[in-house]
Amino acid sequence: EGEAHALAGYLRRLAEIDPQALTSVERLEHRMLTSHIQGRMFELESVRSWEKNPQVYADVLASSLAAQALFTHASPEERARRVLSKLRQTPRLIQAARDNIKDPPGIFVKAGIEMLRGAQQFVDQELPRAFSNVDDLHLLGDFADAQAEASQSLGAYIDYLDTDMAPRARASFRLGRDKFEQKLKLEEGIPVSIERLLAIADRELKTTQEAFRTLAGQLNGGDPLEAWARTKAEHPAPGELIAAGRQHVDQLATFIQRNSIISMPSAEPITVARTPDFYRWSFASMWTAGPFESKPSPAYYYLTDVDPSWPPERQEEHLRDYNYPTLWSISIHEVYPGHFLQCQHLRRVDSKVRKSIFFAPASFVEGWAHYCEQMMVEAGFGRDNHRVKLGQLAEALIRLARVIVGIKLHTEDMSVEQGMKFFRDEAFMEESSARREAERGTFDPTYLVYAAGKLMLLKLRHDYKQ
Repeated sequence: EGEAHALAGYLRRLAEIDPQALTSVERLEHRMLTSHIQGRMFELESVRSWEKNPQVYADVLASSLAAQALFTHASPEERARRVLSKLRQTPRLIQAARDNIKDPPGIFVKAGIEMLRGAQQFVDQELPRAFSNVDDLHLLGDFADAQAEASQSLGAYIDYLDTDMAPRARASFRLGRDKFEQKLKLEEGIPVSIERLLAIADRELKTTQEAFRTLAGQLNGGDPLEAWARTKAEHPAPGELIAAGRQHVDQLATFIQRNSIISMPSAEPITVARTPDFYRWSFASMWTAGPFESKPSPAYYYLTDVDPSWPPERQEEHLRDYNYPTLWSISIHEVYPGHFLQCQHLRRVDSKVRKSIFFAPASFVEGWAHYCEQMMVEAGFGRDNHRVKLGQLAEALIRLARVIVGIKLHTEDMSVEQGMKFFRDEAFMEESSARREAERGTFDPTYLVYAAGKLMLLKLRHDYKQ
């Protein structure tokens, strides 16, 4: 209620600004900021994820703790005090989750339990290591007490969700057509009907599938899917994914510099590491310091390696979707010249632009990174290895499948099982990865932003060339 009230106040102040007194760029920023705030209010007041999804609370807790642990924007003691403050508030946050979430969808409870367990493990194991060099004994004592209380409240809530809430969680995850289209319009500035979006996605999916099959057939001289199956068999072994990702990052940086693709600001350290347990729903991610940080800060490129407790066949299936050609596209997307390099440039432009990026649609941010996968191949990366292009096309198929599955999950009657089959059969994913993609669509309904943003950037490029 407090946040919605504050956002409404910002909207009133924006409405008082005369658009005629603004520059053409400022008028665009005014529209973007207004839509962004309206989108946040729509989420709070109409979508109301805070009433349905335990992940909301797990993400708020884990992400804010991780940001203090990972980024060295202040001394360890100062950051430890901020973490202490958050840990002391954790029982209240978890109680709010208990009070607010009454009738959740079962899939939200399942995903919430997984993320909360990861958050609890982060509190128990990672936080003490992150602040092991703090030598203030009084601070450390308070830290340990708050850590134990936070972990206990998380554990109790996980037990409650697992034993009490999960068996009776029967609500629907679907947004419905009206809310889906309104969310897309406000958050992404896309006032397009779902029929039009589905038609575009279906057209692009068929075109990309044809290109994929043609290239795969040329590599194999026969069945394209057999060629792709053999390509997927070439992947890092369990425990070697991080080392492979580190090699890719170095080679991509060299290619960009040698070919003058884009300027490379002075390097900031990139740590390639296993995805934290609370974020394992994500296949890969890039964590960087915010755009207002003036000094170099470590960045983290996370890859979701196998869980050692999985049976060998599940580990193999997971890593097949981390085959080397696909991993190239993932590293391009997350690091060079995708998210990491974009963030580096943002920290080097004037403050007005840096402010604007906070309110940019996700289709711009994710669209740029997804566009880079294709752009790098067009610029000659992997010219001597056609499997790199095959991996790029495979990633494009997944993003296009997200458009179709996301829309049909929330505006039609597609089930998670049907969504899994679509990713498996139309984007050629392994079943476990396909299921994870379909499940993500339930709580990330507009994950069509990757493909939509890329298509908008390609149209912009075409218009500029014309």
